[in-house]
Amino acid sequence: MSIGKAILLINPKAEFSVNGDLYDIDKAEITFDEGTTPISKEDIKAKLPEALFDESLDWLREQRNRLLKETDFYALPDVTMSDDMKTYRQKLRDITDGVDTMDKLKAVKFPTKP
Repeated sequence: MSIGKAILLINPKAEFSVNGDLYDIDKAEITFDEGTTPISKEDIKAKLPEALFDESLDWLREQRNRLLKETDFYALPDVTMSDDMKTYRQKLRDITDGVDTMDKLKAVKFPTKP
């Protein structure tokens, strides 16, 4: 959906459809609905790296949230959370800190669950 994300980064209110390859602008067929000013493929292509980064960061957050949810029961008042588990959960919460480029995002390693 990177092409769609790129379009929405340019015009958040754009209404459109994308057929064909959703990641390759040269193979995609984009139709803008009536009332939406068409955006050139060149402008969309220029926004694709930002769109891909945003989508990848969203994926990272979803994985982090899933892993946190798996250990939420340790935070219940009738359970004693170990220091190792506290550290693990904190590392998960901090996993997106400073991730502001695709190279940094690709280098992210999830901590090992104790």
